[in-house]
Amino acid sequence: MEEWTAIAKELGPWAMLAADWAINLGSAILILVIGWILAGWMQSIVARGLRRVPGMDATLVPFLSSIIKYLILIITLVAVLGRFGVQTASIIAVLGAAGLAIGLALQGTLQNIAAGVMLLLLRPFRAGDFITAGSVSGTVMEVGLFTSALKTADGVSVMAPNSQLWNTTITNFSRNPTRRMDIVVGIAYGDDIDAAMGALLKLADGDSRCLREPAPQAMVTALGDNAVEITLRLWAMTGDFWALKFDFTKGAKLAVEAAGCSIPFPQQDIHVVSGKLS
Repeated sequence: MEEWTAIAKELGPWAMLAADWAINLGSAILILVIGWILAGWMQSIVARGLRRVPGMDATLVPFLSSIIKYLILIITLVAVLGRFGVQTASIIAVLGAAGLAIGLALQGTLQNIAAGVMLLLLRPFRAGDFITAGSVSGTVMEVGLFTSALKTADGVSVMAPNSQLWNTTITNFSRNPTRRMDIVVGIAYGDDIDAAMGALLKLADGDSRCLREPAPQAMVTALGDNAVEITLRLWAMTGDFWALKFDFTKGAKLAVEAAGCSIPFPQQDIHVVSGKLS
């Protein structure tokens, strides 16, 4: 009996310490779970609220909601460290040192964040714009904290790092309200050029999608090896561009043929000279 009493006295402080650590560990796990759930919940609420704001750019919604999520996660981490007796000054010092180490190790990631901020500030594109940036091409779905989501013309999802988009030339096909298109048709050298040009202008005048200002133009743009190239130049609204281009590519061929012109194909004349070899 005396031996058990002695053992209890020896284990008393250790048992209390173990119980204290168990309580702190359980509390930390609970705080982490609640913080993680709260971060996701607040991100969804902020995103829904921003989408209801009149005039709010859809590109900003995922970026701002992500910032809220990460702020809550940082606060959660500080609260977890506080459960283990870490002082606020120590937490700040540790976070500063960890931030420096992480910053050096994750330079590419920080570049993506900085590039994302610049993309949102300067707005070279918005959600819904069709862009080409380097080897990436597609419709912008959203600009995130690290990457931007695009959807290609054939429906493939592409996640492009923000730094890749920021550090290259961006071509935005949707920014301006109007676009110019050139429809090039080749006719034979013996065909009536004026008739072909008149047929192309009549084709443009008969379609309401062609803008009247600037007015459509038809001009001879090249004298090729096998054909006289005539270009129909017109302007259209950006939303009508591709449908009109497809229709006019077909319509231009039919129009010049109806005007009595032919569309030649590449050909080559071979002259055979016979003679004696001496």
